Amino acid sequence: MSDTGLTPAEAAAAAMQRSVFGDDAEPNTPAEPTKTVEPQREELSDFIEAAGLLEYDPAAISRIYAGAPQRLIRRLWQTLVPIGLYLFGVGFDWLTRRLKDPEYARARAKEAADLVASLGPAFIKAGQALSTRPDIIPPLLLEELAGLQDQLPGFDSGLAMACIEEDLGAPISAIYAELEREPISAASLGQVHRGVLLSGEKVAVKVQRPGLREQITLDLYIVRNIAAWLNTNIGLIRSDLVALIDELGKRVFEEMDYCNEATNAETFAELHAHNPRIAVPRIFRDATARRVLTMEWIDGVKLTNLEAVRELGIDPDDMVTVGVNCSLQQLLEHGFFHADPHPGNLLALADGRLAYLDFGMMSEVSRESRTGLIQAVVHLVNRNFGKLSNDFVSLGFLAEDVNLEPIVPAFEQVFGQALEMGVSRMDFKAVTDDLSGVMYRFPFRVPPYYALIIRSLVTLEGIALSVDPDFKILGAAYPYFARRLMEDPDPQLRNSLKEMLFDGDIFRWQRLDNLISSAASGSQLDLEGLLDQVLDFLFSPKAGLLRNQLVEAAVDQLDALGWQTAVRLSQRLPRALRPPGLRDRVAITASDVELLSLEPIQRLVAILNQLPGFDPQLLLKRVPRLLQETELRRMGTEMAKGLAERSMVRLVRDVLVSPA
Repeated sequence: MSDTGLTPAEAAAAAMQRSVFGDDAEPNTPAEPTKTVEPQREELSDFIEAAGLLEYDPAAISRIYAGAPQRLIRRLWQTLVPIGLYLFGVGFDWLTRRLKDPEYARARAKEAADLVASLGPAFIKAGQALSTRPDIIPPLLLEELAGLQDQLPGFDSGLAMACIEEDLGAPISAIYAELEREPISAASLGQVHRGVLLSGEKVAVKVQRPGLREQITLDLYIVRNIAAWLNTNIGLIRSDLVALIDELGKRVFEEMDYCNEATNAETFAELHAHNPRIAVPRIFRDATARRVLTMEWIDGVKLTNLEAVRELGIDPDDMVTVGVNCSLQQLLEHGFFHADPHPGNLLALADGRLAYLDFGMMSEVSRESRTGLIQAVVHLVNRNFGKLSNDFVSLGFLAEDVNLEPIVPAFEQVFGQALEMGVSRMDFKAVTDDLSGVMYRFPFRVPPYYALIIRSLVTLEGIALSVDPDFKILGAAYPYFARRLMEDPDPQLRNSLKEMLFDGDIFRWQRLDNLISSAASGSQLDLEGLLDQVLDFLFSPKAGLLRNQLVEAAVDQLDALGWQTAVRLSQRLPRALRPPGLRDRVAITASDVELLSLEPIQRLVAILNQLPGFDPQLLLKRVPRLLQETELRRMGTEMAKGLAERSMVRLVRDVLVSPA
């Protein structure tokens, strides 16, 4: 023990806090920069790191803080008291109508943002999430919270330089040709310095805040205990709140390991290498460690800075579309998604690309869950609420033994009215709010992965709303869902496509029209892949009913044309020489034949002609493949058989026998 009664780890943490924040300074207030790069090495560690905890382990965290209750009490005092005082003051201002004064209201909003910044990284992340929700947060507060994205105060530059040298194991001059001591931006977990490598590449060097692990861990410990108490004592809460906190804790600990972030960035870049509209900074592994990350410098502007985006000659709406499609691709195709796409992490580049930054908080979605989400959309669009309730079971929202009968009408009530407006005009927030009410009434539980998906989509929608107040994320997402249904060879999605197109045994051409039109309205349409999947579906076992309908329609058309020809030829013969059934027969008009035409096929061809980049040669190229299809030959045999049967009936009924 030291003379102050603290353990060595606690003394080191206290020394670090005095060095970084100053004896009387609030947390996150920048201290005077040091003149050297030699602060004491223990100032770079903290209480949790000194305990050897580098991965999220709730049991180990509980043991650590059980032996240091004073830290818990101090943190509760640091957070609850200032939050309570602020809320009391705002309540008083509301009662006295002082908030009606715009300048006073702005001052209060700035005070709220400063309070959030002072409470530490966990609160900052919550503020960042709220800063993307113009539909929830008042404009003045939204504007102030936006500063939490990348305008936070930094920490001591000397500590930053020492951290770089300690983690990389070499003097700064041996790694960088240039490195600015003062940070260009600071975020919740670290700050960024601009530099140049010895090889000449311009880089951004991210350095982690000293004491970060302790602040994050203590806040997680407090919130987890609150969640455990709520789960135990509040019967109305059925979701496993502790599991949600543990999932968040795991992700945050991964985010604090910059080596893990480097791997995430490289994986993300590899998955999206084919997309010319997405940019990912290159990682320099030789200059990266657990608390130091060196990446390619990228010049761009925040997506929410509309004027700056337009000055680049770029349409902000187009960039939002790129971001929405990329996010859907992450969630539903790759299953590896960016769980923190706030405005500070999305940049519009002069060449029209959208750059993703900060890959600390990533998450994964299993193949089964991705397929389940798409199937749920199909059942929602088809208003099949019974199957939709089963989807919630397979996705982990409902236990297998739950009675689904009362849930089906609840779904119909929530989604029925919204669907009347069409998928493209559905209000995502309104629907999710109504769905939350259903989840409250019935035994739903929220899987941990779903919380991160909603966080990602809600943040993305918030960014899009700041660009276009009328933005509807479901409308923007539906073309992607349609394209996946048309192009993905997954057997379960093939079955979902059949469900989408058939109403019982009846094929709904209008649904196919709508599906292809929606798929074509999305970006990154693989036209050849779409045509191949349409043909694959047409000749698959599940499309037998559709093939039969096509054969019957073709037989009807050819029979009608043959009968029209026979009647017209008979008109040229003397009446006495005409067969009995054709003597008084009136020739079929062109309009009558039109009613018998293959109108659905004509509509489908018309839709294909409207697809961007469609060329009839694309169909001609597939003729050799069509000729090899066994089912096509069978269809030809069925057509010949049908025409022969029709011909015999025509001969006996309409040619040889006089009409009554």
